[in-house]
Amino acid sequence: MNFFKTSLLLASMTALFMGLGYLLGGVGGLLIALVFALATNAFAYWQSDKLVLRMHNARLVNQRSHPGLYDMTQKLARNADLPMPALYVIDQPQPNAFATGRDPNNAAVAVTTGIMQALSEQELAGVIAHELAHIKNRDTLTMTIAATLAGALAMLAQFAQFGLMFRGSSDRDRSGLGIIAVIAAMILAPLAASLVQMAISRTREYSADALGAEICRHPLWLASALRKIEALASGYRNEAAERNPASAHMFIINPLTAGGIDNLFATHPKTANRIAALERLAQSTLGPATGPAEVLQGESLHGSKSGRRSRFPSGGRSYKD
Repeated sequence: MNFFKTSLLLASMTALFMGLGYLLGGVGGLLIALVFALATNAFAYWQSDKLVLRMHNARLVNQRSHPGLYDMTQKLARNADLPMPALYVIDQPQPNAFATGRDPNNAAVAVTTGIMQALSEQELAGVIAHELAHIKNRDTLTMTIAATLAGALAMLAQFAQFGLMFRGSSDRDRSGLGIIAVIAAMILAPLAASLVQMAISRTREYSADALGAEICRHPLWLASALRKIEALASGYRNEAAERNPASAHMFIINPLTAGGIDNLFATHPKTANRIAALERLAQSTLGPATGPAEVLQGESLHGSKSGRRSRFPSGGRSYKD
């Protein structure tokens, strides 16, 4: 059902793009809009991950440079039955993370230096599990395409604005439907782009939270991480995200300083609602999680049967390589 809804949203968005192209330029405008839509879709499919990573100045890391982070991600990817994604670090004090890539075999997870310093190992494992859930659900491609089309529609609105400013002087050009169409394009294009981005993000963050909790086998790890990130993120300005707001919905927490409330105009669901859902999930779990008990370093997240403590601290210590 989620796949159907997302496909319908993206198809509707592309149709809107073509409709606005027709209003602005007739049949010729529609054809140009169609070609442009196909081109942006193709670019989004093959190159969007690289574009987003460059946009946020992410640098590729490996097991030698970040052994703890790499090993954690590798073990969680194994739990999720996924290939090891490419791992990136962003030199950014704001605690945050995102995943990108067109499919599980071409995926990447990026975390900020701020999130590694702010979270305990348990909490960081919950965050990485959440990002792996996006990859497993194939959300990364959907959200990146939405961001790309949103940018294209915003560009169309700018063209419409220039078209209104420099339109011909004839009465026909200035009258009635032509002016209304241009104004409608200026208003509706960015609004529709934002609504599609928000709808996709809102429906999928809850699913990724639930699956991420299953991957790391402890919902409260992610709940604790979300609570801490929410408290700290607003204290830092993420300049790359502010320059490229179309990518904001890809992060685990909205990186923009404006924030948002849990309604149709929020880029993310309200963090308190996500935490509450994870806490309900934890309460509904009776005893140890079913399935393989080993998650990281060969030990259960709740401690092994022999009574040994988990390798993760119960809280407080930040995760650093």
